Formats: sequence, structure tokens, C-alpha cells
Amino acid sequence: IPIFILAGLLVHCVFLVSIFDIYFSSPLVHGMTPQQTPLPPPAKRLVLFVADGLRADSLYELDSSGTPRAPYLRGILENYGSWGISHTRVPTESRPGHVALIAGFYEDVSAVAKGWKENPVEFDSVFNESKYTWSWGSPDILPMFAKGATGDHVYTFCYAAESEDFGAEDAAKLDIWVFDHVKSFFNSSRSNQTLFSALNEEKVVLFLHLLGIDTNGHAHRPNSREYQENIKQVDEGVKEIALLIENFYGNDGKTAFILTSDHGMTDWGSHGAGHPSETLTPLIVWGAGVNYPQKVTSQLFEDNFLKEWKLENFKRLDVNQADIAPLMASLIGVPFPLNSVGTLPLEYLNSSAHFKAESMFTNAVQILEQFKVKMSQKKETTLSFLFTPFKPLSDSEQINFLKKIRLYIQQQKYDEAVSLCKTLINLALEGLSYYHTYDRLFLGLSIAVGFVGWTTYVILVIIKAHTNLTKTVPANRKKSTVLFYGFASAGMIIAFFLLIQTCPWTYYIYCLLPVPVWYAVVKEIPVIQDLATNVLSLHIGQSIGFLLVCLLGIEILVFSFFYRSALTVGLLVFAGWPVITQLWIQAKTRALIWTLLCVLLAIFPLMPVVGREPNIPLVIAAGLLTLLISFFLLASLRKSENKYRRNEDLKVYFYQMFSVALSTYVVSSTHNSLKNKQGLPVMNQIISWVTLVSSPVLLLLSPTFLFQRLFSILLSLMSTYLLLSTGYEALFPLALFGLMFVWINMEQEALQHYGLSLKPKLAVFNFTCAMDITQFRQLHLDDVRRSFFFVFFIVTAFFGTGNIASINSFDPASVYCFLTVFSPFMMGGLLLLKVAIPFVLVSCAFEAVQVTTQLSSKSLFLIVLVISDIMALHFFFLVKDYGSWLDIGTSISHYVLVMSLTIFMMVMNGLAQLLTTQRLGLPRRTKHHST
Repeated sequence: IPIFILAGLLVHCVFLVSIFDIYFSSPLVHGMTPQQTPLPPPAKRLVLFVADGLRADSLYELDSSGTPRAPYLRGILENYGSWGISHTRVPTESRPGHVALIAGFYEDVSAVAKGWKENPVEFDSVFNESKYTWSWGSPDILPMFAKGATGDHVYTFCYAAESEDFGAEDAAKLDIWVFDHVKSFFNSSRSNQTLFSALNEEKVVLFLHLLGIDTNGHAHRPNSREYQENIKQVDEGVKEIALLIENFYGNDGKTAFILTSDHGMTDWGSHGAGHPSETLTPLIVWGAGVNYPQKVTSQLFEDNFLKEWKLENFKRLDVNQADIAPLMASLIGVPFPLNSVGTLPLEYLNSSAHFKAESMFTNAVQILEQFKVKMSQKKETTLSFLFTPFKPLSDSEQINFLKKIRLYIQQQKYDEAVSLCKTLINLALEGLSYYHTYDRLFLGLSIAVGFVGWTTYVILVIIKAHTNLTKTVPANRKKSTVLFYGFASAGMIIAFFLLIQTCPWTYYIYCLLPVPVWYAVVKEIPVIQDLATNVLSLHIGQSIGFLLVCLLGIEILVFSFFYRSALTVGLLVFAGWPVITQLWIQAKTRALIWTLLCVLLAIFPLMPVVGREPNIPLVIAAGLLTLLISFFLLASLRKSENKYRRNEDLKVYFYQMFSVALSTYVVSSTHNSLKNKQGLPVMNQIISWVTLVSSPVLLLLSPTFLFQRLFSILLSLMSTYLLLSTGYEALFPLALFGLMFVWINMEQEALQHYGLSLKPKLAVFNFTCAMDITQFRQLHLDDVRRSFFFVFFIVTAFFGTGNIASINSFDPASVYCFLTVFSPFMMGGLLLLKVAIPFVLVSCAFEAVQVTTQLSSKSLFLIVLVISDIMALHFFFLVKDYGSWLDIGTSISHYVLVMSLTIFMMVMNGLAQLLTTQRLGLPRRTKHHST
């Protein structure tokens, strides 16, 4: 079996990684030649202000008294410049946002998985093409553009990473730091001749990254006074810097200014997904070469923003975020970034029609260059008779387009030239996408064939090894040799086919994986024949009914990933399970409690996603409720005449209860302290980390009797979970654990009901004595239901309090008891721990069910594997890389979740065995007893 487990892990890892190769490989190509507009540019220098995390509505709307939040910028867009909304793409994080702004392309999803700070793929940017770039701001953003630059012309000035503190008094000081340093930089240049002459060169970029608004938004929410005050401070700062720069250059009218944002923010202070509050960012451009405000009487937009913002009469010019890079390049006359896919927004330019047409032509040629490189790469790695080119842009069509555009420009038909350029750009982008997804169908089918084969094989293993449905048939040596050679030759043909096309090594794995998997399936043909005769002898209606119920159950699970309320439906059906199967007749009280707890748990998926509004009193209530339940349980333990109970064991529970009480106090005092702007108290931070480390140790000191150990697991996990809670979710593990507790009891009743075995006495049941292999029984149909319950409870544990499939459900407030300084990996780790705690509760309960119903964990686990693999196959075909970016992000995370669920459940299974059977022995007198 270890070989089987290793094979399973390997197969699932391949399936998991495959979507990144099939759907989300990096779109970047290299080897293009830089394209530059041949005419002199309108500006010598460009100042780029990026207000991190600034929403479009927060900047443009008027406050309650009807005055603008940012009076200086409002004055600019009404009198001197052009404005609009820049539409960002998902994931709405700082790094992809800045890459789109400055390099002009949207990072693929796989790049984001490599963290926020470093840049995993080489790319060109406006900064790299400039003569000099000076930048000020966050150490998370600036270094990645300096590292990607060739030569030594991009200079960065960053504050210390520790300054990014969500619990600080006011994060606006991050922006004040930037403004102060820019002022002192210009002042010092007057006495530094080298710097002074460098600043007076052409093609200079000054980049001010302002992180205060984002940090204040995370800490206090975008509707808070802090966030809105910060916007005012940024407005003041921008005004001062603009005046300073104009004066420094003697008002030469050669400076262009751009103010925008990398992403917005939800009302509950997070970003990452595709809600309009995250994807709509402001864009205000003014200065050299920029159009003045255009007055209009009516504008057609689907939203009502213009009316709300009182800007109906000023022309709104919307762009995609990547369009800002070509705009900057054409304003200062540098080559367009090589990988840019943005289209130059001509309406922002105040220059001659000739300049606009030439700039647009440069833009079209630069995107066409990428298309050509992509096409030649695909041509080289595909057999000529199998290669299907992108028809609308064949070589002759390309030459045709370029000739026509050149001719129009020579004839001064600039409008025609521009519209033809736009057509060419759209075709080239379509062609880029066509070649980028060229192998998708072929790889997708390979993976799907592998998937179906693997699931079939697991079902055969279950039937062969764990049921009485088939009799063992001696293997036919001759047949199996023929089979082996048949499949081996098929594998060699596939490998040869891939070799002559010089395919990447990953393709070999995806295409060859189905061969051994299906060989293993076909080898079991006698088992399949045996099974078919057995099934046909059964009642056909029953078999079909059973299959339909199974499929319906799996569909509800798949549905619950999109609509959490599906879990409520499932739990209400579960509530009726004792009635449907008539279990309630033999255990009325238990059945009633089961029904009540199912209904109670069913309320959670209907609640709003966690993290929108912190509710600390509920967390405190959950802590007190845990203590109350503990006192009752301890009292009943003391009363019980359990000859195995030792008084020293009770001490462990008192320590754990003290830990829960302490956690409740720490949550309350930390949030009060942060509310009063006093930061995170050091003592609270120490207690939180000590609790995190000590709770598993205390757990392992408790006795291994079934209910005593489970009770200890609840207390241990609760003390950590409370520290990570901000609202109603603190009550969730209690409701879940209550249901799990009753589930273990109900399964005993089910065993008796089906006459499978005698009921063991649960009160004296010991986890450590339960691993006797001879007691295991064969699988029964009811065990499929048992496994389905487990998968359902696991999914409920996951989506019960929020849809974590979206990055933006991660609320940093959850980790404030542990740290407030921004650290994506530490915060992410703690949030994952929070997600895992309900998982652990369910896994430990399932372990108890396996042991008390005398089933080998392996056989139940294999059924779970089949259920989750069928779900994963659904999500494999539901993965999207088009449409709204929220859909794309959600579709990936669904597939990754279900695939990692299988791997995760293997880990959880091991962890549950460790938590239930292991015990740390304290030195004391030992007593011997037998169960």
C-alpha cells in the first residue's frame, strides 16, 4: 500500500500543477526589437503618483457637506487635465497592479503565487526605457522595477519594512515620508552638479509610491475618517510636489503628471478579487502634452457615477490599467515597453494628429512584434502538417496592414491610419491569445483521460480488497504480458511524437500519465467482469437509485463551492437522516439532538462572509460559552465512575480552560488597544504566540479515552481559534464539534441498526487500543454514506464561515493578536491555520468513527478519494481564463482547493491519528489495565 499512496500523491500533484501549465503559463515572450515614435515628444519628464489602494469613488465623490475630498486634484480635472477610471484586473494586489501600470501587461496567475516582492519573470518597463528614474516609497514595490532594469539608471529610496504597521497610530506618515524625501532630494540637487544635470536631461521619470491610503484602508476600512483624511493629505502633498517641480524647472511646461492607483479596496478593507470597488481606480493626467478638460452635455456610461460625483459635464475617459504604460512612454518619447499589451489612449493627448497617428503605429508594431515571436516559437515546436496558423494575421495580411497604415500617414489621412492601427492591435492580441492557448485542448484531454482512469482504478481497488463482491481470479500470465507490451509500445509512440515536436518536459508527464494508469485498470478486467455479474443479479432499481443519490450528493457539494447556501440544504437533509433510515426509533434523544445541531450548523452558511464587520463581543461570548461547556463536561467526568480516570488528568483540562480564558481576554484587550490607536500590546503578543505553541503540547498530555481526548482537542484548538477570530465565526467550531460528537454516537446506532457489529462501550473506548487489525470488517454500502458525511463536513468546515476561494476574504484583522506589521507570508500562514482548525476537528471525529465502527482507515479513505476526485474533474472543466476576473480567480481556487483537499485529507488523516493516539507521558506511577 505505501506504493499505492505514493502513486496517488504523485498523480494528484501532477493533476494539480497541470492547470498552471494548461491555463496559466506565462504569456511573456522575449526577443522583440524596441519600437519608438520618430517625432519629438511633448514632455521632457514625467511624474507618476501611485496612491496604493485608492478607490475611484473615494477620490472623486464629494463629502457630506458637498466639498471635494481632494480639492487640488478636483481643480486639476475641472480646469487643467483629463480624467477617467482605470479598470484593473484580478488579482487586485499591489504587485500585479504596478506591473500593469509601469510595464503594460497583466501578470499571469503563476507569477503572483511566487510572492509579492520578487519578480519571477524578466520584463521591460517604462522605467527601464527611461534615461533616469528616481522612485520613493515601499520596499515591497520599488526594488522589483530596479532589479528588472538594464544598467544603473533606476534609483530607489525606501523606508524600513517595519513602518508598514496596521496597528500604528496613523499610516499617513508613510506618505509624508515620501513627500519630505522628494523635497529634500530636489533641495540637495542644487548643490550637487551631477544630480542637477541628470535631473535636467530628457526622458526622466519620478515615481512616488504612496502606501498610506492602502494601510489605513486595511486597518480602519475605506469609509473611516483615517482613510479619508489620508486622501486629503495626499492631495496636499501632490499639490506641494507639483509646485516644487514646476518651480525647479522654471515653469518650462515640459513636465507631465499622472495620478492613479494600483487597485481599489472593498468596504471591509481588503482587496484581491474582482469587485468593482477593487477594480475601479482613479486616473488624472495633466501637464505637458495632455488634453485640457473637455466639456460635454451628455455621456453614456452604464454606471451612475458621473451624477454622484457631479462630473456630468467633464468628459470621462476610461482606460484599461495596462494602457497607462504606453501613455507614459509616448508623453516622454521612450520606446514602448516590449511586453506591453496596452493600447495608447489617444484622447488624453493634446498633440498633432500626425503625432497621434505615429504613436498609434508604434503601438501596433510593438504588439505585432510579440505576435510574430509567439508564432515562430509555436511553429518551431509543431510538425508542419499539424500546424494551423492564425488566419486573420498571416504573413501577407501583416505586410498588407503595415503598408496601408504607412500610406495613410503619408497621405495625411490620420484618422483612417489610427482606426486601422486599432484593428491591427486587436487582431495581434487575439493572435497572441490563440498561440498562447494552442495546446490547451490536447493537454486538457490527456489530463481528463488520466483522471477518469485513476478514479476507475481506485474504485476497483476498493471493490477488490475491501468488499465481498468479487472472488479472486488467478492472473493469466500470457494475457498480462501481451497487455504490458501493448501499453509500453503505446507509451513509446506518444513519447516519440512529443520528441520530434521538441515539447517541454512537462508535456511528457501529462501525456504519458494515462498509460500506466489505464494499464492498471485493464489488468483488472476479471474483477470488472465478476462485478458486472454480481451487480446484475442485484435489484436493478436499487442499484440505479443508489447511484443517483451518490451523484446528487456530489453535485450538491460542487454547487456549494459557488453558493454556500447549498450546504444549508445538505445539512437540513442530514437533519432528517435518522427519520429516513428509522434510526430514531432506537435512539430518540440522540436523534433529536442530531437534528437540532444540524439545523444550528445550517445557519452558518447563510451568514455573510467573515471579516466584513468585526464583532468582538461575539468572540468573547464564544470563549465564555466554551468555558461553560467545559465546566459541565468536567463535572460529569468527576461524577462518572470511570475506573480509568486519574485526578492528575483533570489538571490538564484546568490548564486548557485557563488558556481559553486567557485567549478571550487577549482578544478583547488587543482590539480595544488598537481601537484607541495604542498599537498591539507586547504582553498580549507574547501570550498569543505562547498559546499557539503550548496548546498542542497540553493536548498530548490528556488521556486517550475517546471522549476525554476529543474534549481536550476542542479546548486546545479553541484557545488558538479565538485569537484568530473577529466575529461570529468563533462560535462555528463549537457548533461543528457538537455535531461531530453526536455523529460518533449516531454511527454506533447505525452499526447496530444494520446488524454489522455489537455496540462497543464508548465511555471506556481507548484510541490506543483500537488499532488491532483482526477486528476490521469488510465494507458495507452504508460506509459510502459515512465517507460522504466526512467529505460534506470537511467542505462545511471550509465554507461554513466564508468563501475563502476569493483572496479578498482574508482579513488582516484576524491576525492582529499575533502581529500588525505587514508580512504576507506570516499573515497568510496564520490565516491558513485558522482555516485548518475546523478541518482538524472533523478529521479527529472521522478517526473516532473509523475506529469505533471497526473499519480500516484505508478503505474509508479510498471512498473519500473517489468522491473528491469526481468533484475535481468537475472543476477541471470549469477552470476559466476569460470572462470577469473574479470568475477566473474563483475557478482556479476551486480546482486547487479540491485537488489539495485530497492531499490535505491524507495529511489530516495522519494528524488526526497522531492527535488521538499519541500521549506524552509525564514521569509518574503507571497503572496497568486492560480494555
